Order: sequence, then C-alpha cells, then structure tokens
Amino acid sequence: MAFKTILAIIQSAEDIKRVTGCAAGLAARFDSHVIGLHSEALPIPYTSTIGFPDAEFIQASTEVNQQRAAELESEFRKLAASAGLSFEWRSLESFSGDSAHGGIGSARCSDLVIAAQANPHAESGSSPDVDALLFEAGRPVLVTPSEGPCLSSFRRIIIAWNGSREAARAAFDALPFILEAVGTEILLIDPPETADPAAAGADIAAALARHGAEVSVHTENSRGLSTDTVIRNRLAATGADLLVLGAYSHSWLRELIFGGVTRTVLQSMPVTAFLSR
Repeated sequence: MAFKTILAIIQSAEDIKRVTGCAAGLAARFDSHVIGLHSEALPIPYTSTIGFPDAEFIQASTEVNQQRAAELESEFRKLAASAGLSFEWRSLESFSGDSAHGGIGSARCSDLVIAAQANPHAESGSSPDVDALLFEAGRPVLVTPSEGPCLSSFRRIIIAWNGSREAARAAFDALPFILEAVGTEILLIDPPETADPAAAGADIAAALARHGAEVSVHTENSRGLSTDTVIRNRLAATGADLLVLGAYSHSWLRELIFGGVTRTVLQSMPVTAFLSR
C-alpha cells in the first residue's frame, strides 16, 4: 500500500521546512496528494475593566492570528509548488489553536500524518499535541525529530516489538517503508523465556519477509536500563534511521508494561519515528 494522501501538520514556522520537506520527499515517491493544515486559536473574549468585551484587544488578536496563518500558508504553498506536488492548504480555527487537535478530522481521511517532534527550545504552544493524533485519529503518524536530519527515505529500520496489538498495527502500517529499506530489525527487549513465537518475533519476521522485506530478529537484555535508553543505544549501534513503534495509551498498566516509550519518542527520540495504534 502506498501513502496516497499525506497530511502535514504545520503548527509553527519551525515546522514548515521539516514537515513539508519530509512530505514532499514521500509524495514524490508515492505520487501522493499533500494537505497542509494549520489551526489558529479563536480570540479569547477578553473583557475590559468595566466588564464589557474589549473589542480592540479581540480585533488585534484576530489580526495577529490571521497574519500568522497567511504567512504559513504562503510558505507552504511556495515549497509545495516548487516541489511539483499535488497539494492543498487547510486553515482552521479552534479554541486550543493546536493544529494536531484541529487536524484530527482530516487525519482520519489520510494514509499518513506527518508532525514535528516537540522542540524543547521552542516557546510554549509552538509544538503540536501529537498525542491527540495518535490516540484519536486512528492513522499512523510519522514524527520528524526536532534536531538532526529530517528524512523521507529510510535504509535501516528498527521495529520495537512486544507482540502487542499496537506493535502489530505499526509494523504492517509501516510496510511501504520496510519494503524499501536495506534491512529491518525486530527488536525485543527482555522477552520472557516462555514467550510464544508471536511475542518472540519469529512470526512477525516471517510475515514481513513474505512481503519481500529483509528482516532479522535481535534480543536485548536491558540490564536495568530503561526501555527508551535500550532503544536509543540500539539505534546508535545499528545506524538505523527509522523507529517503528506501537503507540500506547497512558494508563498506568500500559506505562508499566512498555516503560512509557511513546512519550519519550514524541519528545526526544533522535531519529524519525513511525507510530501507530
């Protein structure tokens, strides 16, 4: 399956080149239609000291928001047109002003969503709430790292595998990337000795290989390290440039089982991540 409709979540000017550049690279390979989406906050009904709506403040806020949205649209259109893409722009308003929240409806009708990882150095509110996309849209999300190269083609892939529904969904959703890669590694961290073949990685490796993928299985002992640290170390050791991961909910049980890796990926994983649930 190719990614024919790609939604690019544009929350701020920082996202334009990273997210749109990644979308353009994918669209060129898969002959995709790219939708750029940005959401601005609705003006807060601020009141004056005498209790009446402050019309001047509301008007000024509206103008600032409209100007920012127009600038982002202009830059997106310029980049998309220069890349020869089939594209469109969607400008929305919402109470949160978060493009991820505003883009959930569009994401549900897309093959792939691309969003930027939270930038720890950016001002508050300039990063989209990717959690909302993962847990509400029902579509895979490609998260571009805030630092380091922003890629749209991947040579070496690691699939963090524990035999769960979410991990299986992510692995098969990522097939277009896996089939292009030089190699894909099924990474198991501290698997129980009594694990069945599905949990141990043998079945998923065989299933992906039948599609024509080059797949291997690797087991790591955490030795007391956190799961996300083990994954980071393995990414560095293998030179992998894409992490495929099942996105887990934030219940205490899920966090206990998988160590809260989803949150780490969204905040600080050094490579591009493909998440699905």
